[in-house]
Amino acid sequence: MTNDTLYQEALRPQFHFTAQKHWINDPNGLVYFDGEYHLYFQHTPGSMVHGRTTWGHAVSTDLVHWKQLHTAALDVDETGWMWSGSAAVDHHNTGGFRDGDAPPLIAFYTAGGERVFPDRRCIQCIAHSNDRGRTWTKYAGNPVIGHIRAENRDPKVVWHEPTSRWIMTLFIDDNDYALFASPDLKSWTHLQDLTLPGVSECPDFFELPVDGDPSNTRWVFWGASGGYLLGRFDGREFTPETDVLQAEQGANGYAAQTWSDIPEEDGRRIQISWMRGGRYPAMPFNQQMSFPVELTLRTLPDGIRLCREPVREIELLHTGTHTWPVGDLAVLAAEQFHQRFESGAISSYAVTDLREAESRLVLADEGDLFDVRMEVEVEAQAGGFSVEVQGHSLEYDAEAGTLSCMGRTAPLRTIDGRVSLQLLIDRTSLEIFGNRGEVSMSFCFLPAATNHRLALKANRGSVHDESVHGGVRIVSLVVHELRSAWETG
Repeated sequence: MTNDTLYQEALRPQFHFTAQKHWINDPNGLVYFDGEYHLYFQHTPGSMVHGRTTWGHAVSTDLVHWKQLHTAALDVDETGWMWSGSAAVDHHNTGGFRDGDAPPLIAFYTAGGERVFPDRRCIQCIAHSNDRGRTWTKYAGNPVIGHIRAENRDPKVVWHEPTSRWIMTLFIDDNDYALFASPDLKSWTHLQDLTLPGVSECPDFFELPVDGDPSNTRWVFWGASGGYLLGRFDGREFTPETDVLQAEQGANGYAAQTWSDIPEEDGRRIQISWMRGGRYPAMPFNQQMSFPVELTLRTLPDGIRLCREPVREIELLHTGTHTWPVGDLAVLAAEQFHQRFESGAISSYAVTDLREAESRLVLADEGDLFDVRMEVEVEAQAGGFSVEVQGHSLEYDAEAGTLSCMGRTAPLRTIDGRVSLQLLIDRTSLEIFGNRGEVSMSFCFLPAATNHRLALKANRGSVHDESVHGGVRIVSLVVHELRSAWETG
């Protein structure tokens, strides 16, 4: 594989992070420092499957264009493999690791693992960097937390300003987690045990304003599968106010983490996930990350909920924009079909079902990189609509109020009779965001061999004659073509 062909492979995602080569999984050590977003990640250099685990490392100034720096920023040592963890800036030099004027970066990671080393149980360790995360020195006094039970791992550490100490959330086993506190990164005190039914691994813990009100906040306790609790945290105890809620409704989003130390003037809480389970036959890499999303808390009819939308930086990749007129979807589709047929763009030999062909509004015949945004007005019993993407189908059922894709279904309400969708389409993935992130679904797929069409179609409803597609009206429909994030020059 030469540098001329790297990142240009047929199944290489073009605006989702992938390693240059070999296996990756969980995002680790997400921290913003000195103008750079750092993305460390579980990596198995030299192998296309999960194995000897290190922390790979990539950086970006805009969350879109990534440069891989290392395959092993944290490498395997006598304590074992380098499992998942987090990173933060020690602005107050609480650990005493600063060397120079700039504050050090601190990495928190799990080492060991009895599945691999029967005599090396999982322990929690730290390392520090004084050169912008390029090299790391592991703490000579590791572990900072010894083995507790089972495969306790995945430390997420945040600074809690009101109590002037660090707070660690740690996965313990099964659905069990724990909270710890430290003034100096080295000595830790157990605070609390928590259980998240149905959720395990890779915790995250952060505070967000509700509806943008800084005087009304909640803490989010997040687990790997996208389940989360909302509650209050006083620096000593997290008090849940909800049962486990589900933010990720798709098939492939897993082990999401958020960046620490994003500047206050930006103010966003930004998250990225491993898109677990994608297939990339004959490619030099294996697995991809999601596109970064912004997290907000909004008050919805069922209460306060976590919403997820693509970060605005996706617009850096917009290269061509196509806007469709307002109107009845079935009418617009039929008009387009006859225009294309009369112009010779469609051959009569290609039409096997006239009624079916007339019902489909083609948004693109070719292409694989899109940011699609639509608002659709739909009658309660109209049937709904579907979006065709690379041979796969996304269905909105107006009667049931559900959104379905690739075997997964999520509730999606209408708001004043309308639903809005944003779709991020890459060569091997589809990310769906409904009603400004009230619903989010992540999917990996292999594109169809011949059908590369992107289309919108009205579905038949129970109150309409079977020959009529009605009750679905386009309020707005914009398709942005995207350029590759890997392009240079």
